[in-house]
Amino acid sequence: MPKHALIAELGHLVSEARNPETMQIDLMSTQQILAAMNTEDRRVPQAVELVLPQIAAAVDKIVEAFKAGGRLIYMGAGTSGRLGVLDASECPPTFGVSEGMVIGLIAGGDHALRHPVEGAEDDRDEGRVDLEKIALEARDVVVGIAVSGRTPYVIGGLDYAKSIGATTVALSCNPDSTIARQAEIAISPIVGPEALTGSTRLKSGTAQKLVLNMLTTASMIRIGKSFQNLMVDLSVSNEKLAARATRIVVEATGCTAEQADHYLDLADYNVKLAILIALTGLDKEAALSALDKADGFLRRAAGDHQPRIAG
Repeated sequence: MPKHALIAELGHLVSEARNPETMQIDLMSTQQILAAMNTEDRRVPQAVELVLPQIAAAVDKIVEAFKAGGRLIYMGAGTSGRLGVLDASECPPTFGVSEGMVIGLIAGGDHALRHPVEGAEDDRDEGRVDLEKIALEARDVVVGIAVSGRTPYVIGGLDYAKSIGATTVALSCNPDSTIARQAEIAISPIVGPEALTGSTRLKSGTAQKLVLNMLTTASMIRIGKSFQNLMVDLSVSNEKLAARATRIVVEATGCTAEQADHYLDLADYNVKLAILIALTGLDKEAALSALDKADGFLRRAAGDHQPRIAG
């Protein structure tokens, strides 16, 4: 796009506008700068609240995809891409899922996580190529993330996803953006101009992070990855997580820490399985069978054996 045309296009974006409340920010004291930023940040959860119906629609599609063996794929450039990669990378340790179940793609590849890659976001074809590399299927869900809603890399990816029948979701912070019109589901939290003009890693980035948290967390809960509000499918890979696993079993069953460690040993440190054994007295194989019949939902598998502390 010619430079003058791009300047004109950016001039119409809410995320690129100048914030009248921070026009004198360069004259403010440190305390005043922080207060101004904090005031602006308060607008973020309110903006996200307004798009909860769209987020819910996306979660339902993601749950359908997971149940069909499909994947959730995030794609974006710059901050948007990094946030997608971050959320995807947190899913295996938090929910015990495979690394390929939630995937984060960033324009320019992994090198772009730490370094700017010149022109990467402007390559529309690269969005398609990156999805082809992971063998995108119709049962997958692709979430295109772009504050401006006009990033060519994301547009190219969403176009390709639509062409093969995959579900498409757009996450942008501008109303009626290009990707919002393009996708099946549009999530557009409008947080207004940034405290520092055009620095969309601020409010816009925070809004994106909140939405991504909701997409994966709600979807994982809906497929049985929690018991009450406990993470019962976490992967125990270090000392802190081992301690957390013990605490989760204690919280879920009311047993002692020593008993929790015993149940975890019996379950080969499968937290969900340990809780079921503790609640029901089933042996390992019978508990595994019960979980399988319950599609992994611990409450269903436990049946009437719910702890009194469950509420």
